[in-house]
Amino acid sequence: MKYAILFGGNSYEHEISIVSAVVLKKILKADLSFIFCDENREFYAIPSIKLNAKTFSSQAFKKEKKLYLKQGGFYFKSFLSENKLECDCIINLIHGRDGEDGKIAALFEFYGVKFIGPRLEASVLSFNKEWTKLYAQSIGVKTLPYTMLRSYENKDFIPNFPCILKPARLGSSIGISVVKDLKELAYAKDIGFEFDEDLLIEEFKNNIKEYNLAGCMIEDEFIFSIIEEPQKKDFLDFEQKYLSFSRHNQLTEANLSEDLKEKLKENFKKIYNPLFKGALIRCDFFILDEEVYLNEINPNPGSLAHYLFKDFNQIINKLSKDVKNEKKISITYSFLHSINGQKGKL
Repeated sequence: MKYAILFGGNSYEHEISIVSAVVLKKILKADLSFIFCDENREFYAIPSIKLNAKTFSSQAFKKEKKLYLKQGGFYFKSFLSENKLECDCIINLIHGRDGEDGKIAALFEFYGVKFIGPRLEASVLSFNKEWTKLYAQSIGVKTLPYTMLRSYENKDFIPNFPCILKPARLGSSIGISVVKDLKELAYAKDIGFEFDEDLLIEEFKNNIKEYNLAGCMIEDEFIFSIIEEPQKKDFLDFEQKYLSFSRHNQLTEANLSEDLKEKLKENFKKIYNPLFKGALIRCDFFILDEEVYLNEINPNPGSLAHYLFKDFNQIINKLSKDVKNEKKISITYSFLHSINGQKGKL
């Protein structure tokens, strides 16, 4: 199986996506090619040997082969011809905007490109934390109570302290603040509104237990990762997620009862099926008083949450064979033909 890994994008999580691609290069045992989407949303074929931090920080990627998307996949131009970048399946590894908001999914569906990743509707609902809450409520998955603070209204709202402020359309814990008083609230709003015009506010619950579960559905069978209990301070911030590279070497499998493990998996199933078919996702849950609450959905988790699986390569191979794009509609023009055969043609 030959894969192309798509990464980058015009997103605050652009650099995290590069790190994810570098990690998957080391993890995936397959024939890989790499497609980089720069901040201008132009595509480049990056040779595997050049997949390193300097290629991107120095802008050296601009010297590489430029790609463009059309029906059937990515293409590049040579001196006298046009050639297709050969791959069996593309892995969408763009985090945040472009990769998780539905843009890439829509393009791939439109151009008939086979890919692993969230489809359009799944992307739209999981990208916005407010809409994720509404989706969870609609399928019977519990979430913590919340209030929305918007840059254009409700600016003077004062929450109960302590609370946590989150930009509605951002991942990787960017722009999140724990707030204990009015002074901290003003500062947290300034930070949050730099990233998003909508902030989600929840009561901050100290020492709440958080658990991560990744998985996918292949044919009619759910494949689950281990359940991780991430080690964190007040909350799992950007530094703990991405700057402490030893985290994945200190993976802590959750010490939970079989009943709670089953509750987490049942909630995952409700979230995943059928909306997220074709993607490998990670759901982050809270457990409070023996009840499971959804924190957030990660439709393109960092490095595809490979570290949570013992047989990651096998799962990706099976998933790539199972993914399906939307069914093509055959246009026959029978209606227009019938009009054309009548008096008073159209």
